Amino acid sequence: MKKHILLTWVIALVFILAACSEDTSSNDDGTKSTSKKVTVYSPHETDLINPIIKEFQEVTGITVELVTGGSGELLNRIKAESGKPLGDVLWGGGAESLEAFKANFEPFEVSESENILDVYKSSDNSWTGFSALPMVIMYNKDMVKENEVPDSWESLLDPKWKGKIAYADPAKSGSSFTQLVTILKAKGDAGEEGWSFVKKLQKNMDGKVLSSSSMAPKGVADGEFPIGLTHEQGAYQYISGGANVGVSYPTEGTSAVPDGMAIIKGAKNVDNAQKLLNFLAGKDVQDMLVKEFNRRSVRTDVEPPEGLIKTTDIKLVDYDLEWASSNQADILGKFQDILIGK
Repeated sequence: MKKHILLTWVIALVFILAACSEDTSSNDDGTKSTSKKVTVYSPHETDLINPIIKEFQEVTGITVELVTGGSGELLNRIKAESGKPLGDVLWGGGAESLEAFKANFEPFEVSESENILDVYKSSDNSWTGFSALPMVIMYNKDMVKENEVPDSWESLLDPKWKGKIAYADPAKSGSSFTQLVTILKAKGDAGEEGWSFVKKLQKNMDGKVLSSSSMAPKGVADGEFPIGLTHEQGAYQYISGGANVGVSYPTEGTSAVPDGMAIIKGAKNVDNAQKLLNFLAGKDVQDMLVKEFNRRSVRTDVEPPEGLIKTTDIKLVDYDLEWASSNQADILGKFQDILIGK
């Protein structure tokens, strides 16, 4: 009898120890999760990533494993890993690029979706916007006279800028692809007239393209280039840091397409991925975007950064997100042909 009781206690103890060894943190839906990590692919700059990840880890106790690279590189990696994903979340990249790869994402509606404008999220919840990014022309005030500041796409064709325009390869940079489509829309609705302008512009760039989007604002701020194409936040990062640079919004019209975030299909840590997206779309982080990083929030209850012009004062082109995503391969192919002189 004593042996039977002892055996019963031993079995019970094994179950108790097994239960204690598991992480029983709760998910948003009330179920239990045993994972305490999430793997994030991101093209964002570390200055933006690090403080937000630090806050997320402290609040949730979830460890973030980070993989960085260009948005094009990361999207192709996600596609290559389809079926056996090594990542859980893609955080960053132009919305049209995410739209083009949406078959590789798991639909998920963030918990405060009602506070996010419809234009900043996918209709099928395959991705959610993180911040709104107007595209601008950035210039170095030490190298560009005040009366020579390029204030239009057309002004980039001036011979004095030949070989002096910082622009990233749109095949490697989501924001650079957005700039390309924006120019096509502004200069002829992506038809023959638009591509004719891109050919002239590429000729004036002297065939130069940079390998990542972050190199464009850095190149202008460091004086390597007098002007460059970038998104507003990339430029204001240097302005707020004291660099003698400025921006202009092209008079023909620009775009304010959001960069996005999405859960990778088949993610091993899907519960933690959902927690991360809810965190990134939450008001605290979106307020931080405005106050610390001069980014425009995608939320309706967050004011734009101080000192930036209102979105309503920026002339915007009719940017067709669905068209851009469905024609991405063709657009990139045409640009590559122009780049190599076909």
